[in-house]
Amino acid sequence: MNRFISLTPRGARTWVAGLGVAGLLGGAAWSGLAATPRAAAPADVAPTVSHAIAAGRDSYADVVDIVSPAVVTVHATGRARASETQYQVPDDFFQQFFGGRNNPSEGQQRPGRRPRQTALGSGVVVTSDGYILTNNHVIDSADEVSVDLTDGRTLKAKVVGTDKASDLALLKVEGSNFRSLTLGDSDAVKVGDVVLAVGNPLNVGQTVTMGIISAKGRSTGVGDGSYEDFLQTDAPINHGNSGGALVNMKGELIGINSQIVSVSDGNIGIGFAIPANMARHVMTDLKTSGKVTRAQLGVTVQTVSPDLADSLGLKDARGVVVSSVAPGSAADKAGLKRGDVITTLNGQAVRDTNTLRNHVADAGPGSVAKLKVVRDGAEKDVKVTLDTAETRRAARDNDEGESDGSSRDDRAALGISVAPLTPELAGQLGVKRDTKGVVVRDVDPDGRSADVLRPGDVIQEVNRHSVDSVDALRSAIRQSADKTVLLLINRQGSDLFVTVKPNNG
Repeated sequence: MNRFISLTPRGARTWVAGLGVAGLLGGAAWSGLAATPRAAAPADVAPTVSHAIAAGRDSYADVVDIVSPAVVTVHATGRARASETQYQVPDDFFQQFFGGRNNPSEGQQRPGRRPRQTALGSGVVVTSDGYILTNNHVIDSADEVSVDLTDGRTLKAKVVGTDKASDLALLKVEGSNFRSLTLGDSDAVKVGDVVLAVGNPLNVGQTVTMGIISAKGRSTGVGDGSYEDFLQTDAPINHGNSGGALVNMKGELIGINSQIVSVSDGNIGIGFAIPANMARHVMTDLKTSGKVTRAQLGVTVQTVSPDLADSLGLKDARGVVVSSVAPGSAADKAGLKRGDVITTLNGQAVRDTNTLRNHVADAGPGSVAKLKVVRDGAEKDVKVTLDTAETRRAARDNDEGESDGSSRDDRAALGISVAPLTPELAGQLGVKRDTKGVVVRDVDPDGRSADVLRPGDVIQEVNRHSVDSVDALRSAIRQSADKTVLLLINRQGSDLFVTVKPNNG
């Protein structure tokens, strides 16, 4: 990602209100002119006919009337660090919104003592008995949480549970007469749908902005990044909008605003909301057990790129390729193998690693998932009884966007130098001691593998054939001639497929 792009939480354009005022002023001026007496028209000229539409207007006011009372301001206070969901924001942002500069009269902070901090965000009342959804990063590590309602009440809130993986948290307030929003079906949302974003940006007070759904199924990788399926919108959102509502024109909650992309740390029309269907799953689990339970398949996968598709003999680049199968996992018991390409799960297309992970997680532990898999060019159906996902992921899905790899005892061939992999060296590299292969020692910066392999990578297969020595690697590479080479490598304990294009490619 471009280093000048800042992925930040919360996330509207202040000039919208200015344009609205300008429009009103323009309308007032036009009305004044229209009321000015005119000279009588010549007899041979048809008189001007003035039309007026009674009570006619273009407005979202009816939707706002439904939504506004259910959106609250969240205050989180405590001796807490900023959320580990790291965002590239300047220090003065935290000074402004998390407590910042010390009062000189208070003297120096004692060594090792963290100052008390206050975070500001938004939230959405989702049940009439006072359950509120917000972002995990808004209340992360807070000792006290309170919410401001639009009817003037400020209430203490209990943290029912948090889910860092989805960046969601569930709060509960005691009281009555809470206005709540209905959760809509975020899967039914289409790109181009009109949406409103409601929250409290920069603590100016509740603010409503309008835009459209710009994209679906986005993943930003910010923070934990485990379960992301964002709705992207250009509805202006800024800091303080985190945890606020993204609603459709029925007044239904279709997303919880969470992040923005910005080169200036302010809104540029690229915002992200957690879809309501994911929020519904998280909320249900947090209400019943205080934690979120997800299913897992037990594979390491990566998105099929055009180069991978070509190397695997696929007609087109779709689905995800299995680069490793955890022993004893659900996938292992079902017979999934390294090199299998998963194209659908329960009839839903698998576009990339993110969609597979989310589909599996939502299916639920113990459920039977029906996979469509391409193996050695042939399509087959596989049924898998899913496991319960561990709290901490044992291995990360590999989707690093790197698509090449190779070896260089023969520099002219692939531009790398390799050495035999010993058990001792495997231990140093974080690889299982019984792993077979060769380790990359050096990469020619001008070679064909320069943008692909790194020193320390362990090459285990060439074109789906195992290599356990430098000679075996050299022989396999020579057989590839001037074709793209498909490698299976292990990088810091994770298996992934990479491809190395010919020198002329």
